Amino acid sequence: MRTAYSVETVRNAERELMARLPEGALMRRAAAGIAAVCADLLRDLLGRVYGARVVLLAGSGDNGGDALYAGARLARRGASVTVVPLAPGRTHEGGLTALLGAGGRVADDPYDVLAAADLVLDGITGIGGHGGLRPDAVPVARAARGSGAVVVAVDLPSGVEADSGEVTGEALRADVTVTFGTYKPGLLIDPAREHAGVVRLVDIGLAPHLPSVPELEALQHEDVARLLPVPTGESDKYRRGVVGVVAGSTRYPGAAVLAVAGALRGGAGAVRYVGPGGDAVIARFPETLVHEGPPSKAGRVQAWAVGPGLGDALGDGSGPEAAVSDVLASDVPVLVDADGLRLLDAETVRGRTAPTLLTPHAGEAAALLGVARPEVEAGRLTAVRELAARYGATVLLKGSTTLVADRDPAVPVRVNPTGTPWLATAGSGDVLSGLAGSLLAAGLPARDAASAAAYLHGLAARLAARNAPLVSDEVAENLPEAWRNVMG
Repeated sequence: MRTAYSVETVRNAERELMARLPEGALMRRAAAGIAAVCADLLRDLLGRVYGARVVLLAGSGDNGGDALYAGARLARRGASVTVVPLAPGRTHEGGLTALLGAGGRVADDPYDVLAAADLVLDGITGIGGHGGLRPDAVPVARAARGSGAVVVAVDLPSGVEADSGEVTGEALRADVTVTFGTYKPGLLIDPAREHAGVVRLVDIGLAPHLPSVPELEALQHEDVARLLPVPTGESDKYRRGVVGVVAGSTRYPGAAVLAVAGALRGGAGAVRYVGPGGDAVIARFPETLVHEGPPSKAGRVQAWAVGPGLGDALGDGSGPEAAVSDVLASDVPVLVDADGLRLLDAETVRGRTAPTLLTPHAGEAAALLGVARPEVEAGRLTAVRELAARYGATVLLKGSTTLVADRDPAVPVRVNPTGTPWLATAGSGDVLSGLAGSLLAAGLPARDAASAAAYLHGLAARLAARNAPLVSDEVAENLPEAWRNVMG
């Protein structure tokens, strides 16, 4: 599992560690890690470190010092290292002395050296920066990004917000980010994550000084595998979990089929479907148990998933409002998605004794919070926490970064690492609803069900995209060989 901590927590841990180390030892550890990553990149790029042209963008703080000490290490290995001071007169004194002593130099013209660079090291601002790049740093950052050189960020791309993942001004986009001790939330959450490129974590001995509970968690394969229910010799359909799906309409019958598909793929022992799309569901999945409604009369379930494509009356003539109300009145876990979200009453959700899982995308989250969609997209971590607190529910916020927040604010938010733009297609959210609903029915806590479902959903999309051809065979035959390899 990857974990991320806030700037304040990291700073406190660094102070504790530095008190046990000789002066400057922590910075030298960080610099050694940066230099090792840069050397590997240069060997991949040029086949060598010797003679490589490296440019350091050095701010006035410790971030600039890390870059300077790393540059000194590269210079001692034969690289041609030049520093562009972003705060002349306030450049880290020890780092600059080390660089010049190793044969590095100060740039006369930053734009000339950037135009010829093989690798640029971004040490402008670190985890304490706020509000984007300063105006005087913007032209240099743009020149670095436009130079064609590999851009490596020190700890965090300059200009992004470490704690929230927000980008409130101009920021430098890195190809690789070398971060120290632990991940920072901004390296895992968009839009900042898009600026970080590939993230390399360097161990500087910080772990023993970090608290046991992080700000953010990102599950990995083995974590999800431990969460997933596995049938035993004594399993039957009820022990494996029966999930009820209330979805689809005469206008959107496909939503019912997709939600049921997700539930069945999620390992549910049985799926009870309630809604007007019964014929379409049975035609595709004859094992489904179909009922016209209301949900409370459909039979025994261990969880409900309600909302996808729920645009008109159920088979019994009742409206979607009555269906959502009926499901929320049950004493089993309930997942609410899509059209069901617009029918929610916060007081009703907070009053439930069984778990509730809400799965909005950014537009739906904005409507629930009464704000504009861009505000949610710019501040995803704030939005998901606010939704969880307001509704007293677990919230899975879909989008470029899928986040899962528990109703308890002391529990770490989870971020899904398998998200992919290939999920940006009609119906994918319906599948996710069924999948998460089946895991709820199997007995997983809402936070675990949401996290595992998001992980598997993203992984499936990646595998499908890898295996599916993007063009017809006839077109592919006329493409250059390189394009045929890329496009399958």
